[in-house]
Amino acid sequence: MLVFAISSISALVVSMAIFLRNPKGKLHRYYLLFTLSIILWLTGVLLAETPDSLFEAHFRFLFTPALTMTIFLFLFINELTENKIKKSVLWLIILVSTSIALLSQFTPYITEKVEISAKGAILPTRGFLYFPATLWILGIAIYSIIILTNYIRSTRKDSKRRRQSKVVVIGLVLAVGNAGFSNILFPALTGDTSYSNYAPFSLMFISFGMGYAIVKHRLFDIRAAIARSLAYISSVFILVTLFVGSITVISGETLFARSSTTTEKLLYISLAIATAMLYQPLKKFFDRATNWIFYQDAYEPQDLLNDLNNTLVNATDLEVLLTKSALIIQEQIKTSYCTFYVRDTAYFPERVFGAKRKTPEISDIKEIQKESSNIKSKIYTTQIEPNTATEKKVSSLLQKNDFDVMVRLVETLDFAIPGVGFIFLGPKRSGALYSDQDLKVLEIIANELVIAVENALRLEEIEQFNVTLQKKIDEATKELKQSNEKLKALDEAKDEFVSMASHQLRTPLTSIKGYLSMVLEGDAGKLTATQKQMLGQAFFSSQRMVYLISDLLNVSRLKTGKFIIEPKEVNLPNLVEDEIEQLQEGAKAKDITLAFVKPKEFSMVELDEMKIRQVVMNFVDNGIYYTPSGEKITVDLKETDKTIEFTVKDSGIGVPKKQQHKLFTKFYRADNARKARPDGTGLGLFMAKKVIVAQGGSIIFKSTEGKGSTFGFSFPKKKIEVKS
Repeated sequence: MLVFAISSISALVVSMAIFLRNPKGKLHRYYLLFTLSIILWLTGVLLAETPDSLFEAHFRFLFTPALTMTIFLFLFINELTENKIKKSVLWLIILVSTSIALLSQFTPYITEKVEISAKGAILPTRGFLYFPATLWILGIAIYSIIILTNYIRSTRKDSKRRRQSKVVVIGLVLAVGNAGFSNILFPALTGDTSYSNYAPFSLMFISFGMGYAIVKHRLFDIRAAIARSLAYISSVFILVTLFVGSITVISGETLFARSSTTTEKLLYISLAIATAMLYQPLKKFFDRATNWIFYQDAYEPQDLLNDLNNTLVNATDLEVLLTKSALIIQEQIKTSYCTFYVRDTAYFPERVFGAKRKTPEISDIKEIQKESSNIKSKIYTTQIEPNTATEKKVSSLLQKNDFDVMVRLVETLDFAIPGVGFIFLGPKRSGALYSDQDLKVLEIIANELVIAVENALRLEEIEQFNVTLQKKIDEATKELKQSNEKLKALDEAKDEFVSMASHQLRTPLTSIKGYLSMVLEGDAGKLTATQKQMLGQAFFSSQRMVYLISDLLNVSRLKTGKFIIEPKEVNLPNLVEDEIEQLQEGAKAKDITLAFVKPKEFSMVELDEMKIRQVVMNFVDNGIYYTPSGEKITVDLKETDKTIEFTVKDSGIGVPKKQQHKLFTKFYRADNARKARPDGTGLGLFMAKKVIVAQGGSIIFKSTEGKGSTFGFSFPKKKIEVKS
């Protein structure tokens, strides 16, 4: 009985520590009541074995704590298995057990009488309800085993509750087996009731099972109290033993066997001081030893935070940041896995990151997010007993997805705000519960991570915006390229058509121009002044048409690379004079004076004669078209030591200043020019510049809107002068 007494006292101390840790927890309360029932039962056993006047009352009393033990054990198992037992069954067990306790106390139906033999042994006479009552107690225990077994089958293999329940059920099986054999089976077979004295061993089996579940599988988190107490007791025990042993060896007698001299007292004091100096090293040793036993998952919080801060500083990519953070948390806190959930953004749906993560149901997380706004805490764990309907629902969803801890990533204390996401932690690899230190560290981690995650999300959005923008630019560029290809194809078709049409028109126009020239020269007879004037206009128009066709052909040749300059010796004054002569009829028709003073002496030059004629004709013809009637156009050709210059100066409509930079581009015409001459092509000036530049010259152009323009060209004399 001494062993039972020591075990009961130890169990009472532990159960009180468990109860004080969480007085509101039903599991904690039922375990304390179960332990008190054991102590009450053992007390009854000790009293019943004492042969005094009350031993019979003590013996009858034994059934009451036995039944309360059974009830509180059953309630404990109901909580352990997360309320798998129906309430109607619970109330039935409580009602029947209470009735049996009353019958055992006040009637002879369970215990008829109790006698003492000649040798002092207690000999109870069992009533007709003794075996049914015992079977009832054993039946409840067996039913508890069945409930626990079914619960174990329904939970995942690595669940801490599964491991805890397995240890408890093994203790129950051994307890039921021992109780059934000693109280029912053996007495029924042999008629010998002396083996009922071995029934108390059943309590040892149950206590051992629960104790093992407490220490090994952390059924209740009381490791700190046990570890520190063991370290302190072990250190003091070793020191006292060393001190007393040293004195015994020195004096040859025990410390308490004799009086001591002054010298011996001084020696004892010295030994006490020396022994006291050993306390701290011994305490550290036993601290390490108990930490190894009870805190295999211990870690240094500052190291964890330092590693995490390094990751937060160096990682900007969201996936890298959260994956590395999950690895650090997982390895330091020694959790089975760490999973991050990040809310959806403008560019990405909800995402889950983590190391060795268990992918949760997104619908469950959204429900957790919705419900957790009513839980006024950043951290929630399934270790605590849920008190509200919201907590029960959140706990159920967390357990469904194998989560032990949920940490909200919110920047403010307004828990109605969803935040950026969650940290979900699985069970610890050791099977231990999350300690207060773990939860405090996780809260610090959440406060640091929420800022890092928000920054990463912003950066991600910026990068994704750039990607989206680039994609749109690429698509627009692709469409533009396709449009350009179509335009190029149309341009080529147009050039091909222009080239073909120009070739086809050139022959009949040349014929028309030739016959008109013959008629004007009198080959077909004498002409009247009116006829001559009309035919002159026709010849002028046909000449302009020939030049236009030449321009079109030259543009086509530029596109195909067949535009060739064919320089030959040219008398430039004669060339200018001929072109002005051909344009005189058109100038006279508008009452415009063409003034040209032909140089008497001029160097011979090497130029492409036909193309230069077109340029001269174009500049003079434009002057005639855009100069009002009655005005004067001055054509000037001069030679200096370094240059040869040709200019046509008119007093016409001029070119707007804002449009002058576009004037020599293909098909471009200034706004006022289009109004004055709608039938223009915009090719004359374009081709003039091409011809001049191709021969090494440069265009001369000055203009003031409403006051006239100066067009011309200039060549370096040494470049085109014919060497004599």
